[in-house]
Order: sequence, then structure tokens, then C-alpha cells
Amino acid sequence: MKELLIAALLFSFLGGCGVSSKITKEDAVSVKVTEKVEAKYAGPKRRVAVLEFANKTVFGKRLGTSAADILVSELGKSGKFILIEREKLGRLAEEKKLGLTGLIDSNTAVSAGNMLGAAAVIFGTISNFGTDTESSGAIISQSKRQRATCTVDVRVVDVETGRVIYTDSGKGVAEKSSGTFFGIGSSAGYDETLEGEALRSAIVKLTENISSQINAEPWACHIAEVTEEKIYIDAGKMSGIKKGSRVAVFSLGKEIVNTTTGLVLGREEKKAAVAEVVDFFGADGAVIMVLEGKVKKGDLCRIYE
Repeated sequence: MKELLIAALLFSFLGGCGVSSKITKEDAVSVKVTEKVEAKYAGPKRRVAVLEFANKTVFGKRLGTSAADILVSELGKSGKFILIEREKLGRLAEEKKLGLTGLIDSNTAVSAGNMLGAAAVIFGTISNFGTDTESSGAIISQSKRQRATCTVDVRVVDVETGRVIYTDSGKGVAEKSSGTFFGIGSSAGYDETLEGEALRSAIVKLTENISSQINAEPWACHIAEVTEEKIYIDAGKMSGIKKGSRVAVFSLGKEIVNTTTGLVLGREEKKAAVAEVVDFFGADGAVIMVLEGKVKKGDLCRIYE
């Protein structure tokens, strides 16, 4: 009878908590600064650059790189963006002596975005990161709960205007429980994968809003070159543009600046022409034919909805 009782207790304990490890992600509150936007726009894709995040914590040096890689992966799943390769960002930083790691300001982000042909640049900081382990138990049983928390702050800058279009903070939590009964079960050391889970959890909370805010901005591309025979724009098949699409072309005037903050609010636009997409070239370019009006290199183009 005593053996049966011990066996029953052992089965109950192991079945309840000890044999397997389970990672859970809490729905921690996101400290929202910008109101959520449900973007229904399904037009051409935007080019987006994600810079390495600054790490303000004492934890691993690769946290900033990992944060950027996770965000690129999550944005890529949406299929709404052309994401600029991280290797290209690294080469640009070396060639142009741009500090694209550590604390980055909006001006640096805009400079990088212009050089890369990006519509938006995303950067941010890992402002808080922590881990803790709690243990409890007696002679016959022991339990342990490991926990990692992470707070990520993010900014999205519109390259055309230099305006910060989105800023937010997200908190991620990951935990794992383990235990032993009469020495049977899991009593492993700290699980380092929790750190990555907490970081991913924090970034996933922000991804939907980042995507919505970028897509809420008017889509645009530019006339890249004008020759005697053809007019080229810097968006094409990869962006989702179709042959036969009508394009409104605008000449750009002076910048409109907020005299209080110094931020560029936009530029004067004057409709200069109407054109049609007739062909594609390169990885993501198109050829347009002017139907009315005149165009020049650098003019802004918008697809008719």
C-alpha cells in the first residue's frame, strides 16, 4: 500500500510540472505612444530598412543585432514590404562612415534611407532586460521557475520628410518551470533561450502597429532617370506595380518646416504629368510613358488608386 501511495504521488507531481519545460509569453501591456492604425491599403510595397538596435542594458552585445533580425523576420511574414538586406546596410555604414549602430538619431536614419532608396527606416533601443530564478521545495520535491523580461523602444522615420511617424514601447516576458520529485525530473541550469523568447515577444507586440503606420503613409516613388527614349522610375515588378497602371507625377517645391520643432512636415507638390507603366527593368524598376504633361528626374510619382 505504501509503495502504491508513493507511486501515485510521484505520477501526480511529474504529470503536473516536472518532466517537461514549457515557455509561456505573457500578454504584457504595451506602453503605446501612437494610436493604433488599421491600414487596409493594399498597393505597392514599400522599401524598408531596419537598423541595428542600441543596447542600453548590461546583457549580451548581440541583443541589438538580434532585435533587428527578429523585426526583419516578422515584417517579412506580412509580405507588404521590400526589406533591404542587412549586409547592404553594413557595407553602406563602412563606405559612408555612417554610425548605424548604437544610439541613432532621425537625421542619420534619413541619410541612410536616402542612400538605400528606402521609404521608411526603423531603429530603436533595448532599454531594459532582466532575468531571475525562483526555487522552492523540500527534501522530497523541488521546483524552479526561470523568467526573462525585455523592453524594446522603437521609432519609424519617413525618409521623404524626415518625420517620425511612429514611436512605441513593447514589453516581452518568457518563463520556464521545472521540478524534481525524489530526484526524478528536470533540474537543469538557466535556460539561455528564454532571453531570445522575451526579446521576440517584445518585438512581435510592436510589429502590427509598425506595419500599419508605414502603410498609412501615402505610397510614392521617384523618376530615376529621363533619357531621349525612356523614362525610368525606381519601383517595378518587385514592388507590385502592374503594366498599364496610371501614374500621377508631381514636381516638388520647397520644404515645409515646423518653425517650432525644426521638423520637415513635407514638400510642396504640383501635378506635372500623367503617365502609364509600359515595361519593367532591373530588379525593381519600371518604364513609364507620359500621356500628358512634362516630367524631370527626381519628380515624385504616385499610383492612382
